Amino acid sequence: MNFSRRGFLAAGAATLAYAHIPQFAFAQTAAPIQLTAGRRTLDIGGRAASVLGLMGPDGRSGIMLDPGQRFTVDLTNDLDVETIIHWHGQIPPNVQDGVPDAPLAALKPGEVRSYDFAPSAGTHWMHSHIPIQEMQMLAAPLIVRRPEEIAADRQEVVMFLHDFSFRPAEEVLAEIVSGAGHGDMGETDAMSGMDHGSHGSMPMAQMPGAGQGGHDMAGMSGMDTMQMDLNDFDFDAYLANDRTLDDPDTVPVEANGRVLLRVINGAAATSFWIDSGDLPGRLVAVDGQPIEPIPGNRFGLSMGQRLDLELELPDTGAWPVLALREGARERTGLILATPGAQVRRIDSLAEADAPAFDIGMEQESRLRAVTGLADRGAIRPIDVMLGGQMQPYVWTIDGKTWGEHLPITVRSGDRVEIRFHNMSMMGHPMHLHGHHFQVVEIGGRRMGGAMRDTLYIPPMTMATIAVDAGEAARWMLHCHHMPHLSTGMMTEFVVTA
Repeated sequence: MNFSRRGFLAAGAATLAYAHIPQFAFAQTAAPIQLTAGRRTLDIGGRAASVLGLMGPDGRSGIMLDPGQRFTVDLTNDLDVETIIHWHGQIPPNVQDGVPDAPLAALKPGEVRSYDFAPSAGTHWMHSHIPIQEMQMLAAPLIVRRPEEIAADRQEVVMFLHDFSFRPAEEVLAEIVSGAGHGDMGETDAMSGMDHGSHGSMPMAQMPGAGQGGHDMAGMSGMDTMQMDLNDFDFDAYLANDRTLDDPDTVPVEANGRVLLRVINGAAATSFWIDSGDLPGRLVAVDGQPIEPIPGNRFGLSMGQRLDLELELPDTGAWPVLALREGARERTGLILATPGAQVRRIDSLAEADAPAFDIGMEQESRLRAVTGLADRGAIRPIDVMLGGQMQPYVWTIDGKTWGEHLPITVRSGDRVEIRFHNMSMMGHPMHLHGHHFQVVEIGGRRMGGAMRDTLYIPPMTMATIAVDAGEAARWMLHCHHMPHLSTGMMTEFVVTA
């Protein structure tokens, strides 16, 4: 997905059309954007794959809005089952947030529902809030541009990531929950009853950053021989903009130009490292919120998270930007190529496993918000315990699953600090609806960290966020790992008047 400022100005608000590149439905008028939840067919490894999608009238996926433009959308459910779409990263009126029966029921087949609110700027996305549908790729980018992004002489490119299986999502989920997909590996005494797949586990003592760089990771003493589970299912393919590296999305770029790469992790159960290789980069935003730039060529993101990378292109050539599956060899990505450049084939398997994602939260600890929350104290801390196990496959918040959950109750306008304690051996990307929060403490160290809506909490780690309670309503707080969510890893952040 690709959008060029020069091209936009020249085309007079037209959509850019590059071969093989999925395009946004660019909204330039006050008329509602027409968005349809329906089926589409992809070519994945030479095989036809039927998946779900969010599309405009021309079949293009995703929405990009200009500064000041309202989010005015008519959503049609063209599926033969009920659905509901959540606007991830946005702060709409609660009634438009997009959670089944909270407060509105899901859309019935053929139903049309209208949405209208002032959007939050940044790299965001939209997806079904029914886990089995999100696993079938019922999702799309939702980009709201800032005035300074339009003024900048940069080409904007979107990398939308998915994990994919040819098998029915219901079958995949059943295998994960049953434990059949986790492989076979010996257990330590401390982990009795937990079955961790050998394809996606690594000893805590071998994890990059574990116990290094001054990060003690609260609760990690005596954990040297314990194993964490990184990936509890091997998907058939990993996609960037609906394509594998066998036939990657090749984006035309200008020699000596600059690219703003907006990366969205829409995968159901996979964290990725984004590797720009020889291209020098700067991480400039996470979850749509600007941060103090950090130079580098490898940054990670978990499920539901986004990152913006500013890349400097040399003269001419073709440059792969790869997404590496954590703890494994699989990878996907796209190619940035100047006209006439030779594009070499890239194998979908790397020579070695990528490291685990942000164990010890070293990456997160480096992030600083450009504009954080106003300086004031929190009314109270709230401890939230994240738990669960592989056998039986159940994941909990405060020891409860959805339906038996213990709501977190706060008063509108109050600031609270939520202290996440991950007592399990899997990481959890925790997403709070209807709010942007600030990371203020990691491993006992205070900080003015990034503004986010989704924070990854590694195994046996504690991190604290500060949040100013917004509209008086029921807002969901949940893990964005879809199999975890499907087993009930969700609670409510209830804001009272």
